[in-house]
Amino acid sequence: MAIRTFRPYTPGTRTRVVTDFSEVTDRKPERSLVVPKHRLKGRNNRGVITCRHRGGGHKRQYRIVDFKRNKHDISAKVAAIHYDPHRNARLALLFYKDGEKRYIIAPAGISVGQEVISGPNASFETGNALPLSAIPLGSSVHCIELYPGRGAQMVRSAGASAQVMAKEGDYVALKLPSTEVRLVRAECYATLGEVGNAEIRNTSLGKAGRRRWLGRRPQVRGSVMNPCDHPHGGGEGRAPVGRAGPVTPWGKPTLGLKTRKRNKPSNRFVLRKRRRVSKRSRGGRDS
Repeated sequence: MAIRTFRPYTPGTRTRVVTDFSEVTDRKPERSLVVPKHRLKGRNNRGVITCRHRGGGHKRQYRIVDFKRNKHDISAKVAAIHYDPHRNARLALLFYKDGEKRYIIAPAGISVGQEVISGPNASFETGNALPLSAIPLGSSVHCIELYPGRGAQMVRSAGASAQVMAKEGDYVALKLPSTEVRLVRAECYATLGEVGNAEIRNTSLGKAGRRRWLGRRPQVRGSVMNPCDHPHGGGEGRAPVGRAGPVTPWGKPTLGLKTRKRNKPSNRFVLRKRRRVSKRSRGGRDS
């Protein structure tokens, strides 16, 4: 996969960087694995906005993805690589020998015609799903189950992978992309390799309209609002926030404040906490 840049014919093409979609082999999704999706536009069941800056965008259909990989010891052939509008990773369409079709997250390096399989006796090849207890130390994995049989919940975004660090008793220690080291049950399944489409991190939308196509509405900094609209608002000229630290529009501390509960039961499974990302490296902005 590669990325495309454009000559600056217009202000929108000057900074636009997109993927070339060379790895996508079929434009139309598998009809049996597509369901309609209602766009919530950031509203709840009463129509009240509960998530700001959402709405509009192109119409989408949801692709049903197999995160459980519970079809064991039955090999499947990769029939096509598809685009998914709901995630930054690609999807691999699998044709199983018994005739069933399923989507999985496409790992890096997978190609059409390749065979994959899931089960405790599967070979150590990219795209195969095995329990963590059967995966060698040092291996890169993705689409990891957090609870046995519930389906993959961790490490699913483009270019992400976790590393198997150690095994002890009923648990396996994983180093996650956030640098957090966490214990996961050994019977949980994971897929070998890393998620494909890693070049997505080098892309740039180039203009505000492309962001609107994705269903994202404009954001306005709180410091340029009036005091009645945001706690950061008001004052003469470019005034500071007027508080000990930045807050949300509802007065709650934000931008760097840790929100994880101190006594959360799963804390005992975290061997090393994730590194703290600064506001500058995160690309944060005034709420």
